[in-house]
Amino acid sequence: MEIKNYSSSTSGFILLGLSSNPQLQKPLFAIFLIMYLLAAVGNVLIIPAIYSDPRLHTPMYFFLSNLSFMDICFTTVIVPKMLVNFLSETKVISYVGCLAQMYFFMAFGNTDSYLLASMAIDRLVAICNPLHYDVVMKPRHCLLMLLGSCSISHLHSLFRVLLMSRLSFCASHIIKHFFCDTQPVLKLSCSDTSSSQMVVMTETLAVIVTPFLCIIFSYLRIMVTVLRIPSAAGKWKAFSTCGSHLTAVALFYGSIIYVYFRPLSMYSVVRDRVATVMYTVVTPMLNPFIYSLRNKDMKRGLKKLQDRIYR
Repeated sequence: MEIKNYSSSTSGFILLGLSSNPQLQKPLFAIFLIMYLLAAVGNVLIIPAIYSDPRLHTPMYFFLSNLSFMDICFTTVIVPKMLVNFLSETKVISYVGCLAQMYFFMAFGNTDSYLLASMAIDRLVAICNPLHYDVVMKPRHCLLMLLGSCSISHLHSLFRVLLMSRLSFCASHIIKHFFCDTQPVLKLSCSDTSSSQMVVMTETLAVIVTPFLCIIFSYLRIMVTVLRIPSAAGKWKAFSTCGSHLTAVALFYGSIIYVYFRPLSMYSVVRDRVATVMYTVVTPMLNPFIYSLRNKDMKRGLKKLQDRIYR
């Protein structure tokens, strides 16, 4: 059988999608269109709600507004192409388009993780060292944390994409996924991917685990501090400020750890698709609800924004 090399920029891939069943394409299109619109509208509303209310001009809400922006970008990198493929028979993505999607997916996803870590640090300082909060979390420091998050994430993405661009793809060019993710693309390569897998795993551990460990450390410190508070009401008040953030962290990192921290030999198409949908679509859709439903400050900000719109 003739072996064809698909590593050139003129070749493309076929995205198999969530299901190859023709009868499911339109229902899946409708479901993911609704989810995408909810994620986009919900996160778009969070940003002006925060900036229109001076009482929300705090480090926590500064990071939340940027998290909302990154969530919009994150879902937009993946979902529109997925929606087009639901209604298309070809489902083709160019080689360059695949690498570009991979780059921005990783860049925005990793920035999300660093922003979640920054929010954990904010809660740590607010609860464990409140007297120095204004000094530690002053606007200049928050801006530096944001710029650092974006810089590290984009450098990580650039390195990963450059690594993937050196691989050759032979015979099959069908990606058994709904977007160009690292593991399903590596599966197609006819190059020796053992070194690439090792580099990917090592570098992923360094880039993704660092903010996760930062979050774990922050909440262990918070837990120790809160348990020292004598009154039950005081403990509840301190923990209640962390509830929304912990929920978002659990949803985001739970599925990411399941998908990425396993060898390529343990890769499962169906299970990984479901887990990937969780952090690429479901979590960005739920974040606006998580941060606003039980948050009086955000409710007030959204109400103020609504009054301005309908004035």
